[in-house]
Formats: sequence, C-alpha cells, structure tokens
Amino acid sequence: MLETSTITETPIRVNEFRRFSKVFFSRGVVTAGLVMILGLTIMAIFAPLLAPYDPYTTSLEETLQPPSSQHLLGTDTLGRDTLTRIMYGARTSLMIGVVVVFSSSIIGFLLGLVAGYFGGWLYIIIMRTLDAFMAFPMILLALVIASLLGGGILNIIIALTVGLIPVSSRLMCGQVITAKENDYIMAARAMGANHRRVMFRHLLPNCFPPLVVMVTMVMGEVILAEAGLSFLGVGVQAPIAAWGSMISDGRNYLLRAPMLSFAPGFALMLAVFGFTMVGDGLRDALDPRLRGVI
Repeated sequence: MLETSTITETPIRVNEFRRFSKVFFSRGVVTAGLVMILGLTIMAIFAPLLAPYDPYTTSLEETLQPPSSQHLLGTDTLGRDTLTRIMYGARTSLMIGVVVVFSSSIIGFLLGLVAGYFGGWLYIIIMRTLDAFMAFPMILLALVIASLLGGGILNIIIALTVGLIPVSSRLMCGQVITAKENDYIMAARAMGANHRRVMFRHLLPNCFPPLVVMVTMVMGEVILAEAGLSFLGVGVQAPIAAWGSMISDGRNYLLRAPMLSFAPGFALMLAVFGFTMVGDGLRDALDPRLRGVI
C-alpha cells in the first residue's frame, strides 16, 4: 500500500520595501521627477549658501544685464541677480506648498473621516457645505479669498488652504465609506472598540495610500496656484522673491531680456512636473491595479 505524502509549500514572503522600490523606480520619468524635487528642495534649503548674491540688493547700474559670467541668468529691472532670486523663489514656493498641503490635508481628512464614518445628518452638513466650495475652481476661490484678505504669504496660505480642503475631504470620505463595511471593521466593533479607535486605529491607516498620492500630486497644483496669484499681483508681495511675480515683472521685457520670465517659468515647470511624476509613481507603487499606467 502506497503512502501519500502531503507537501506543504511555504508561501514566499515578499519584501514590501523592495517591491515598492522596484515599481516606483521602474519608469525613468518618475526617477527624473524625484531628482527634480530633491534638487529644488536642496536649492531652497541651502539658498543662503548657494546663492551668489543677496536677493534684495539692488544696483541701478546693472539693470537688465544679459547672462554673463558674473550673472549667469542676468539681472532684473532693479539690478538684482536673477539666479539668486530663483533660488529664494524656490524657498517661497516650497514653503507655501508644504504648509498649505499639510494644513488642508489635516482639516480635510478629519472632516472626511467624520462625515464618512458617522454618515446621516453629519455627512449631509459637511459634504453639502464642501460641495458649495467645490462649485468654484480652487484657483478662482483662492483668488477671491486672497483679494478680500490682501496679499502676503499668510493670506495666500489661508486662501489656498480653504480652496484645497474640499478635495482632500471628498477623497477621504469616499475611502472611509468603502472601508467601513469591511470585515475587520465589523470585528473591531464587535469586540467593543469605540468610535475613536475604529477611526484612527483601523480606518485611517487603511485609507492612507490613496491620500499620500493625492497629497503629492496636489503639491504641484498648489505651487502653480501660488505662482498664478503672485503673477496677478494678489500673492506674495515685493520684495520677497516669488516665481509668479518674477514672471510678471519680466513679461514687459521679453524681447530685451527674455530670461527674466523664461528662467522662473522653467523652474516652475520643473517643480510641477516633478511632483506630478512622483505622485504618479506612488500611485503605481501603492495601487496594484494601476501599475504601469501613466
């Protein structure tokens, strides 16, 4: 009589970090975007050490100078070094972007978490209020708020934060509504877990990957919106260096000194491209259903 033996195959454990890295760096555009973000971040943090000149020192004898060995990107209408102001403009844009995304995400995620988890009249009040804000594009809503509050970094942060809260809230609410019907949430409730534990211990961590992708992608939108407001004159005020105001100041000298608008515009393009590509790479790495989609 032959004895049959049962062979039990041990499942192969996949190193999650290696899997994430392999998927994230599988496309060159994502790696290029990450390099751009790192470069702009280093330039912004170490601007006082890397910048060849002071960004606020004027020299009426050196106005509208073309690119040279002394001024690699020329000078503006007040004789200030364009390269130096681009470096400090990166610091302004990234600082505003980080603060706006961080503050709007916290507020929006909490509102979406509460609305999606409890539902009922609380869901109706929160989401219908946010729908009223979403009737206006973010840049238009921010423009109205910034016009009412006036220019300045603080007012721009407030305006962009208010305009961005509905986006993060709706995403979080949709994730919570889907996740709260899963078996592990039902089990947590059956074991007597209170609402706070269910929301912050079980729901929030499992809804986090799509939120990371949204935060990364929206960073580029915030930087572009800040530049747009500064271009229109309701954003960062002079003499603080900002890419949008630099583009606006140089548009009257496109034929004589095109670098005044082209250089900050190119830096703005790199920043938006970098965050968009990194966000796309995170989406591929964190969502198996969308891997390889650009």
